[in-house]
Amino acid sequence: MSSLAVTPAQAGVPLPSRQRSGIPAFAGMTIWGLFAALAFLFAAPAGAQTFPKLTGRVVDQAHLLTPQQVADLSSKSQALETQSGRQFVVATVTSLEGYPIEDYAYRLGRAWGIGQKDKDDGVLLLVAPNERKVWIATGYGAGGFLTDALSGVITREEILPHFKQTPPDYGGGIEAGADAIIKQMSLPPEEARKNVAQAAQAQQTRRHSSGGALPAIFWAMIIGFVVLSMFRRAGGRRYRDRSGGVSPWVVLWGLDELSRGSRGGGWGGGSSWGGGGFGGFSGGGGSFGGGGAGGSW
Repeated sequence: MSSLAVTPAQAGVPLPSRQRSGIPAFAGMTIWGLFAALAFLFAAPAGAQTFPKLTGRVVDQAHLLTPQQVADLSSKSQALETQSGRQFVVATVTSLEGYPIEDYAYRLGRAWGIGQKDKDDGVLLLVAPNERKVWIATGYGAGGFLTDALSGVITREEILPHFKQTPPDYGGGIEAGADAIIKQMSLPPEEARKNVAQAAQAQQTRRHSSGGALPAIFWAMIIGFVVLSMFRRAGGRRYRDRSGGVSPWVVLWGLDELSRGSRGGGWGGGSSWGGGGFGGFSGGGGSFGGGGAGGSW
């Protein structure tokens, strides 16, 4: 009578996790950690997002501007559109509803359809005083005359110095930023390109002098921790989870630093009161894709 060999699987005995899968446990945890970190970073807040109504070229929901400032900004915006066909809108909001300001801004620009439909060259200056953030959002086609780098320069040099005063000079900062944006949007192409090139050079210099090595350090850390996980070393567990994978918090930190470095900034409805005495204004059907820059104070 011959004896038959019975494997553990045939006997109903579960195999250890490492034998059931060709992927080591640490690698699985690392991959899942990355997915969890990305989901956490980019997840949108629950609930429907609402926007102020587009009541004019200046929508001052947060009441940061005087009636005279609203009238002046509206007049300048109208003159810009008459001259160049390009649309520029200023908006202040009481809440970002939990969204990052860059996300809220580009969604707002899309909802309002700022810019020419066939060129997507609209620009939106958004201020959220309660969150202490400002953002210059640009349409898909505005990159030729108002890049992320130049938007960052305007934010840092024209807007934020006013906002950082005690008490904050919101009206002065918005006017200074709007004037710089409108001037750039009004320039002939060759002059606009010159300013864009200067801003790009300034951004490169700024990155080299302040934290430009952070992305490289981050990826070096990730590689180092993966190698440590592979060899199951006992030490160095401060940034590792219990199963040996890379902690999602390390991934979050690195992704945040990478996103900050790529923005070039100081670091993309419901009814509301809106300013502007130029009734009948509406967006031209332009679209936004997340371009721009901003900062906080």
